[in-house]
Amino acid sequence: MVSHSNKETQQKPKKVKSSDKPSTSGQTKPKETKKQYIQIIFRDWCKACGICSAFCPKGVIGRDENGTPVFEYPEKCIGCRFCELRCPDFAITIKERDIE
Repeated sequence: MVSHSNKETQQKPKKVKSSDKPSTSGQTKPKETKKQYIQIIFRDWCKACGICSAFCPKGVIGRDENGTPVFEYPEKCIGCRFCELRCPDFAITIKERDIE
């Protein structure tokens, strides 16, 4: 029977942050770019139900005097697409754009 009493073999492995891991290709990772999201509302399709504004986790979507959705704080959009996925009329589309 082999005894592993050596302290080096019994130490727990060090946790590595994902940013510290080498890439599988051996190259360094490219610099991360910030994302910006473009919000598009198809007003002809929208029935002003308010579901999009109710599901927005950042409170980006408000409603105008007719109840139609308005992106009041478009710069705060995190691109979760909850509004797009919940809209029963497919009246909202969120597109991603890289910023350097």
